[in-house]
Amino acid sequence: MASASALSRPTSGTGIGRRVLAGVAGGIAGGIVFGILMAMMGMLPVIASMVGSNSAVVGFGVHLMISVLIGLGLTALFGNRFLTAYGRGALVGLGYGAIWWVLGPLMIMPVMMGMPVFAVDLTALMSLMGHLIYGVILGLVAVRVLKSQA
Repeated sequence: MASASALSRPTSGTGIGRRVLAGVAGGIAGGIVFGILMAMMGMLPVIASMVGSNSAVVGFGVHLMISVLIGLGLTALFGNRFLTAYGRGALVGLGYGAIWWVLGPLMIMPVMMGMPVFAVDLTALMSLMGHLIYGVILGLVAVRVLKSQA
């Protein structure tokens, strides 16, 4: 007869609950670090303007909500296959952050704000660094949560 601990371990992949937790935790961790960088660059009111505000606090809240949603996307897409080791998680996160840099500040946000898309300037390059840092933190925290015992 199998032991209780052997029965409680998943035989393949990680359960959806663990992946949700990993995405939320990674999104919050990466979002806080990136949010601090954005605050230092004075970008939070710009984020707030997407919801009709100019408050840095509102901008930080919007940024964290987006960070969690993007984190959930990472663990939904890659949780069972690519987020199995820290090095791999960091690399996947790095690529994922780069993809979201293109999608977010270069495409979605300019369209929402009536600005030209794919405008790369110094602010956009600083945003790239923030997205890459966010992605690495997201990937590392997600791996940590996925590796931890329930």
